[in-house]
Amino acid sequence: MTSDPAASGTVTSDPTTPDPTTPDPGRHTPAKPVRAGLARRVLRRPVAVFALGWLVLLTLATTAASAITTYGPLEQDLGSVLSGPSGAHLLGTDGLGRDLLSRLLFGGRSTLLAVAEALVVYLLLGVTLGLLAGYLGGRVDRLITWIADLMFALPGIIIVLVVLSVFPGNLHAAMITFGMLGSPGLVRILRSQTLGIREELYVDAAKVAGLSHPRILARHILPRMASIVIVQAALFAAIVVTIQAGLGFLGLGAQPPDPSWGGLVSDASQAIDRDPWMLVPAGVPMVVTVVALALLGDAVRDAAVENWSVRQGSNAARRERADRPTPGSATGAPDPTALLSVRDLSIEIGGVLVVHGLSLDVRPGETLGVVGESGCGKSVTSLGILGMVPGGGRISAGSVLFDGIELVDAPQALASVRGSGIAYVSQEPMVALDPTYPVGRQLAEAIRRHRRCDRAAARRRVRELLDLVNLPNPEAVARRYPHQLSGGMAQRVAIALALAGEPRLLIADEPTTALDVTVQAEILDLLRTLQAETGMAVLIVTHDWGVVADLCRRAVVMYAGQVVEQAVVDAMFEVPLHPYTAGLMAANPHHAGARGPLPTIPGSVPAPGNRPHGCAFAARCPRVTDACTREPVALVEPAPERLTRCVHAEHLLTEGSRR
Repeated sequence: MTSDPAASGTVTSDPTTPDPTTPDPGRHTPAKPVRAGLARRVLRRPVAVFALGWLVLLTLATTAASAITTYGPLEQDLGSVLSGPSGAHLLGTDGLGRDLLSRLLFGGRSTLLAVAEALVVYLLLGVTLGLLAGYLGGRVDRLITWIADLMFALPGIIIVLVVLSVFPGNLHAAMITFGMLGSPGLVRILRSQTLGIREELYVDAAKVAGLSHPRILARHILPRMASIVIVQAALFAAIVVTIQAGLGFLGLGAQPPDPSWGGLVSDASQAIDRDPWMLVPAGVPMVVTVVALALLGDAVRDAAVENWSVRQGSNAARRERADRPTPGSATGAPDPTALLSVRDLSIEIGGVLVVHGLSLDVRPGETLGVVGESGCGKSVTSLGILGMVPGGGRISAGSVLFDGIELVDAPQALASVRGSGIAYVSQEPMVALDPTYPVGRQLAEAIRRHRRCDRAAARRRVRELLDLVNLPNPEAVARRYPHQLSGGMAQRVAIALALAGEPRLLIADEPTTALDVTVQAEILDLLRTLQAETGMAVLIVTHDWGVVADLCRRAVVMYAGQVVEQAVVDAMFEVPLHPYTAGLMAANPHHAGARGPLPTIPGSVPAPGNRPHGCAFAARCPRVTDACTREPVALVEPAPERLTRCVHAEHLLTEGSRR
């Protein structure tokens, strides 16, 4: 198929193509993360070194208490009652002549054990439920949030006291209970963070690559929140130390004569008029431990903020993605020869219909182009095919058949198809790749998911894929992080990631929009070559008629969430059968004069929820009549392989045949 490049706005490749390993000049590159990990950045802070040093020293000292002290915690020296520090008793003795250093260290064991028990329960419940609520959403989110709110409203200290009244002296039960009652705070924090991270394109890319939900949560979402978890854990541990000491002070923890930090403070308070020194070894270690935990939490937070932030470009891309484009059209029963057959697909976001009654077919080995302005529903449809409607939306009606398998409301079928059957390449390659891992590791992860191979075989396949997408020096590229790649290189890596599962259908959502014209031409050539070599079908979403003319056999035009025209590309260029299609072609900037204004279509796409009853394009159409606005316009077939949603279709066809 050939088309007039000048008329269609195609771009030809310049023979003097720059080295693709060189980042695009003038292209905005996100700030590089410091190579040192979070732990190294934390250890650069003196406050953190002090806090960690104290906690490590305390842990080692309490663990080796028997080797450090010469007295047991219950052993008495009645000749040295309430004595100050001495060679025999480094921290002095209490009212019964017991060595304070020994009681401090042995009592610290119960404190650290209490912190460990409460932390395990706190993290297990908080991390698990917070991730599930934010990632899965829907009923799971509502149920977990309701339970968390209910537990959050309970008076934690009173519940712990009740538990101790039922199980006297059982500090284990008390700390497990306190961990459970404290976890709703962590659930809330992680849920809110996960809600944002799950919309990142690299998470969508991981889903499309066929990775399981647990793997995505563990490898791509939880690492982004590691600093938050550490901070919250440190602060909660500080609270547990004070709670455990308070219970010991009240006599509800370890029972005398067993040592505990709270018991030491209680003994010191009773002897304060006779030996004020006793408060120092009893209270200072506890205070320093609480302060150290709080300082450690602050240091981790500051180190994370210093070098980790979500790029605004990612958020902007996420906001735009719901407004960008996808596929379109066919009628009647599903085509048995089609690889992908979509029928009467309707998609709602927030209860508002954004795509309505969409039907299309993609046959094996063909390239179908989907064209339309932003806000027409193209991207929402392409993500809907993969079961990933953005913005918490859902498919409210219709059918999506891939190779005869129904994908709507079929999570197991979707999981088996993503990556290996249908792959997805987004417009923003930089945010479709996880910024925390080298690209080779991300490719290997997808390869092992689909091929079930060992690490060495996965690394070999990574080099093959990077070579397949024409990246020089694949081994060096595999070691780079996404921020170290130019836009063209990142898009090639994204395509390689999509090919990791050897898909039969590639959905490319405006894969060249964010690239300069030279790189655009290279990516189009790459897609054409890959299709010829692999035989996969391609559904490409684009604004550029040149891309349609260059790659596609058939094209679908979408407007306001509906298919308004479908035809073989040559026929559509020759005689467009919908005024919107004609308007898009006329708006090609290549048709503008040197000094004249750029051609445009007056008005804008009506917002979802505010679309007219009749033809959605009527307010912008130069051919509008009363028949256009009277009732919804059906999709008709005025000629073989021609579909259009226009009441003037016959007239447009007659006009075109006369030209």
